[in-house]
Amino acid sequence: MPLPLSSPSFRVIIIFLSFFLLLSDGFSSPSPSLRSLHHRHRLDNHNYKDALTKSILFFEGQRSGKLPPNQRMTWRSNSGLSDGSALNVDLVGGYYDAGDNMKFGFPMAFTTTMLSWSLIEFGGLMNSELPNAKNAVRWATDFLLKATSHPDTIYVQVGDPNMDHACWERPEDMDTPRSVFKVDKNNPGSDIAGEIAAALAAASIVFRNCDPSYSNLLLQRAITVFEFADKYRGPYSAGLKPEVCPFYCSYSGYQDELLWGAAWLHKATNKPTYLSYIKDYGQNLGADESDNMFSWDNKHVGARILLSKEFLIQKVKTLEEYKEHADNFICSVIPGAPFSSSQYTPGGLLFKMGESNMQYVTSTSFLLLTYAKYLSSARTVAHCGGSVVTPARLRSIAKKQVDYLLGDNPLKMSYMVGYGPKYPRRIHHRGSSLPSVANHPTKIQCHDGFSMYNSQSPNPNVLLGAVVGGPDQNDQFPDERSDYQRSEPATYINAPLVGALAYLARSFV
Repeated sequence: MPLPLSSPSFRVIIIFLSFFLLLSDGFSSPSPSLRSLHHRHRLDNHNYKDALTKSILFFEGQRSGKLPPNQRMTWRSNSGLSDGSALNVDLVGGYYDAGDNMKFGFPMAFTTTMLSWSLIEFGGLMNSELPNAKNAVRWATDFLLKATSHPDTIYVQVGDPNMDHACWERPEDMDTPRSVFKVDKNNPGSDIAGEIAAALAAASIVFRNCDPSYSNLLLQRAITVFEFADKYRGPYSAGLKPEVCPFYCSYSGYQDELLWGAAWLHKATNKPTYLSYIKDYGQNLGADESDNMFSWDNKHVGARILLSKEFLIQKVKTLEEYKEHADNFICSVIPGAPFSSSQYTPGGLLFKMGESNMQYVTSTSFLLLTYAKYLSSARTVAHCGGSVVTPARLRSIAKKQVDYLLGDNPLKMSYMVGYGPKYPRRIHHRGSSLPSVANHPTKIQCHDGFSMYNSQSPNPNVLLGAVVGGPDQNDQFPDERSDYQRSEPATYINAPLVGALAYLARSFV
């Protein structure tokens, strides 16, 4: 028998349902126009597991060095086997950062940190992909150990970027100078050293149970590298400006990496030394700055989210301000929230910058899901002014961003190569765009590859899982090889996406 609308019981039910909806969807819902846009561009449910597999496989296409027998991206071959010889050091291995044949240490270290964080938070959801994800981390950490093997010296780059970019050739053929660049106590690099310390510390947690001796090696190296970063302060691009700028210049300074490195060492060691460091120097290192962009260059937001867990879960009262700072970041990216400062395309994509914008989409999505995990564990919410933002709301926003990336967008195009029926075919990537050594054993000279670069033919080698820079602010994507701002993949775009996809693959089957 239906309840009368005026009955007390009915009113209680209405109040309960209203409260439930608030908790499940946060303080605000998309506007009708955004909601209709989302449904109009919606594809069938995504196969997040397939996307996860491919997002990890991508890293095998970026490998430098001698490839192992179980290499799955088989159109790649050995490359850079004499890297480091210019300074009589072994710097073979590691990753090419994007579509070129350079090994830039700054983005490689950030990639390693984010891959490790993905595993720390969501590795338990990866099932059969967990070993592949750990291999992706280890390929980087093996190189970072080599790069930091000499006291008070870090080898930060292999290759001459200007000469490398003047050629269009496979990594297997490259004949441009493999110059080696380093930082030391006379030419410091606190930013890149702080990021490498963070990467090694985070990776030590990944390998703690499955390979304790390797984990300990990573952690001890992280400690010494951080000491170097803190003792000899300065940005690495000050002494290496012609070599690293404008490619991976340290625009945000080095303070964020010192805070980030200390946060990861605190998490990896649980030693009071690092907690005291964060408490004493956090403000000087920019803990409460209002920047809301998380990337290979600026780590403030990531440090805030990471440290907020210590307050939320471990109840470390001295870190309470980081929960407030984390909330401020959350408020900045939520559409319609008080203090929201983020722009979105008409199709609903977070838009931060015209060049390689998808890196901000993947890193922000990861942070939203990670913070939602922390909030849920603490049975609490985020606050935007007087409004409440629930973990469910954060997950919903992150999912919509990943769904856009995978094809829920005005062009119905997946921006992950090899995922879905429509994806970029002419990505800005040397190895992918030129015939493989197996199919074309003859060397392709430096300038000979530009004939393929300038063609409209699809790339002959599919770089499975590669996520490109993405569409412009109007949701348009020309799929042109020369358009590196939108068509070039990068390791630091994929790394945080691995964690996001692991969560979605388990939660949205």
